[in-house]
Formats: sequence, structure tokens, C-alpha cells
Amino acid sequence: MSKVAIMTDSTAYIPEHIRNEKNIVMIPLSVIFDNESYKEEVELNKDDFYEMVGKRGALPKTSQPSIGELADTLERLSQDYDEAIMITLSSGISGTYQSALSVADMVEGIRLHVFDSEISCSPQAYYTYKAVELANGGADGKEIMEELNRIKERGIPAYFVVDDLNHLHRGGRMNAAQLLVGNLLQIKPVLHFKDKKIVPFEKIRTKKKAIARIHQLMEQSVTPDERLQVSVIHAQREEEAKEIAADIQGRYPNATVAIDYFGPVIGTHLGEGSIGITWMKN
Repeated sequence: MSKVAIMTDSTAYIPEHIRNEKNIVMIPLSVIFDNESYKEEVELNKDDFYEMVGKRGALPKTSQPSIGELADTLERLSQDYDEAIMITLSSGISGTYQSALSVADMVEGIRLHVFDSEISCSPQAYYTYKAVELANGGADGKEIMEELNRIKERGIPAYFVVDDLNHLHRGGRMNAAQLLVGNLLQIKPVLHFKDKKIVPFEKIRTKKKAIARIHQLMEQSVTPDERLQVSVIHAQREEEAKEIAADIQGRYPNATVAIDYFGPVIGTHLGEGSIGITWMKN
């Protein structure tokens, strides 16, 4: 029977105790402030990151893991495993997927399968947990990849509300005229992943209405009695996330509702104050 290691990158934001418990290997991405690089979830946590962005008033750059680091990790895993599955954030916003593909032929004695989640954060973690469950059940790499692709075909809806338009402007996703009009009208864009990239879904006035719109999208896709995995993701807005989670739990009594966070790399794309809601049928 093939022994399969499960890897993912740091943007799944799986807490360390769960990674240890489930034996998940995490490869960190980095954020770079003024030529100084920090590995997220290792050298820089979310609280310090948002504080640094606030103080410096400038967005950091992000960088994918080095091919050397990926190869070293795979080399180490080859001592105990026949195969490895690497689940990456969307190839549309990072080169991590391509880097992992290029490492696949570099290390002997282990076969690497690379899965492009085409998303990030808790949906990426869903895929990772599923891979662990399948590997523990005796599935080989090919079978795990087939199941992950089946889940991807069904889709994992995920919508994000951005609080600070200046952040989108600094990141090059909104021009000066759009910024001015957006701020005047209190526009809160709802974003989603489409064709592997983070793009606007709808422009809505006020954050409250934007959150209500996501609730409406959820109601259109699932029924109140369904068993769901739901995640409310926040960037330094834990109390707001808790309120939204309690509301969702009331609407969907059979759902398991978790509160997760946007760490440094995805926080660079979305900004402090952002809220995301994502759901998956069990």
C-alpha cells in the first residue's frame, strides 16, 4: 500500500496544532517589507502583520516558496513516504503551484502530485483535510487527486467583502477615479475567485448590505436543513465574524460553522477589515 504525505502552503491558514495532529506538512509563503522577508505563519503572525501595514502605510510584496525549500522538504519526506500531494493556493495569484510542479521530477524515490485549489484560505484547508482523510483510509495519490478534482468540479462558493478601498487601489485593483467614487458612495465590493483570480462579483453600498447579499447567495445554493461546513474568515474583525457565524448557525442548524482568518499573504490582497464567507456541502 502506498504511503502518501499531505502538504499544503501557508495560505490554507491551518493552525499549528491541527497540522501536528493531522500530520500536514506546511510550506510557507513570504511577505516582504522594505526588502526584509518574513515567512508567514512561521516568522510573522497575522496580528504583527496588520500592525506593520498600519504603521508603514505601505503594502508589502508577497513571494512564493523557493524551489530549494520545496525540494528539501520532498527529500525529507521521501525517507518515509512513496507519494506526496501538495495542495496550493490558486495559480492565478501565486507561482507556488508552478514551483511545486517543477520540483516534482527533482527528487527520486517519491512521486509528487500537485493540486491547484484555484482558491485559498479555508476552502484550501477543506481540500487538505479531505486529502488527509483519504490518505488515512488507504487511498493512493491518484485516487486522492481524482476525489479532489471531483470536489473542485462541484465548486466551493467563497465571497469576500473588502472594507478598505484604499487597499485595493494600492494593490492596483482599482484606479483613482473608482477609488474616489467608491469612497463617496460607501461602496463595499464583494469579491470572489473566478478563473483562478480574485475579481469583483458585485459592487454594493455599505458593508451590512454586502454581507446580506452573501447570505442571499448562500440561500440560493443550499437549504436550511443541509449538513454544511461553513467558514467565516476575517482580517482583524473577530467580533464581527462571531456575530455573522452565530447568525449562520441560526439559519443552518445542521451546519458546522468555523471562524478563520486572512493571514499576511491573502491580507496583502484584501486588506484589514475584510470578511469572507465560504461553504461546502458535506
